[in-house]
Amino acid sequence: MRRLVLLAACLSLLAACGEETEEAQYGSTIELPEPRRGLLPDMTIPRPTAWEGTLPTVPEGFRISAIATDLAVPRQTLVLPNGDILIAEGTGGNAPALRPKDVIAGYIKSLGKTDVPGGNRVTILRDADGDGTYEYRGIFAGDLNAPYGLAFANDTIYVANQDELVRFDYQPGQLEASGPPEKVVDLPSQLNHHWTKAMTASADGRYLFVGIGSNSNITERGMAAEVDRAVVWQIEAETGFHRQYATGLRNPTALAIQPGTDTLWAVVNERDEIGPNLVPDYLTSVQQGGFYGWPYAYWGRNVDYRAQPQDAEKVASTITPDYALGSHVAALGLDFSTAALGPRFANGAFVGQHGSWNRNPPSGYKVVFVPFENGMPSGDPVDFATGFLTEDGNARGRPVGVTVDPRGAVIVADDLSNIVWRITPTEPVAMPEPQAEAEPAAQDEAESGASGEEGILLPDPR
Repeated sequence: MRRLVLLAACLSLLAACGEETEEAQYGSTIELPEPRRGLLPDMTIPRPTAWEGTLPTVPEGFRISAIATDLAVPRQTLVLPNGDILIAEGTGGNAPALRPKDVIAGYIKSLGKTDVPGGNRVTILRDADGDGTYEYRGIFAGDLNAPYGLAFANDTIYVANQDELVRFDYQPGQLEASGPPEKVVDLPSQLNHHWTKAMTASADGRYLFVGIGSNSNITERGMAAEVDRAVVWQIEAETGFHRQYATGLRNPTALAIQPGTDTLWAVVNERDEIGPNLVPDYLTSVQQGGFYGWPYAYWGRNVDYRAQPQDAEKVASTITPDYALGSHVAALGLDFSTAALGPRFANGAFVGQHGSWNRNPPSGYKVVFVPFENGMPSGDPVDFATGFLTEDGNARGRPVGVTVDPRGAVIVADDLSNIVWRITPTEPVAMPEPQAEAEPAAQDEAESGASGEEGILLPDPR
């Protein structure tokens, strides 16, 4: 083991001294390089360092503050209807290493992680007076098993542990679960090479969607280990009845429903070990019954010959994702924007990028905003929260979950510094007043709901 560690350190140093690769690919139409395989992938992991009084950089007209510190590996967050924030804290996975290079890669990855144990709990924050300071912090539910995905629907809080989906009845204002979790359904958890279980609820609350990652990079554990992996499940919230909604998504790490629609979107972490610019992680709408390539193909019908035996029919049926985020950015957070964040960020999606371990220079380590037009991604991503990487290549933090508070804030979980950040406009955003339905002319104005005001001003979201 000591020899492997020394070898890993030498290989990491060599990778860091190598030539910089070309810029990562973004957008809906991209050009891909030829696959490049070697004994080991490029391995360059920024080492943890303290914030030391600095803050992440946000766009002009916004401010950022730490609303919770000293957490136990915060992963995903959820804003409840009353503004309280839930935080899933934990870490999981139990897949053994198969090859010496897996041991080396595991060691390299560990250098970029927190040494704080996962909390296996859901924490709740409350800002009672709306001043941006969350003066209450407590444990909503403990003794969980690597919780990750969170959802709220039908007066119920749902938590996706690494091995099962559970629920808690919820009353408005409740600060602690009133009893133990109730199991909805078991989730695939054998090996758990990819342990995270992302989750969101359908617009009507009838269904829950859960992302279940693959049990390998590219089927090196055999196809039997991949049964019900690299998929999104659709689960009936009331009964737990479930089915595969979409397949071929190597590791769907965050899910969200596009506002005003029933369309499910996901960010997906793609495969490794064929070069620093392959394969782009992506943001995509998820079609019912759709197949997205893993393990046989990537970014459409580009064949991955490492997957054996090949399946030409699967390759031919592969759906090209909607939007490339760049290779190895490790997108782990997704939520759609709101007009309360102002016109620059009113229409699009925020993506938390945890950051690469196998690319030089590193990619990710930030939160980006992907603009949308006519319901689809349009244009280059815009940096929204940066500064997680230092100029000398160390990491102050690593963004994971991103949640948009409809009141006008972006909540970011950082599982390296163990902080939850809150980003808000520096000035209140004027919001148009909802249009009242037309009423007969003879009806009294008071009954028609007409106010005569041009708009309302949201309270200061600090």
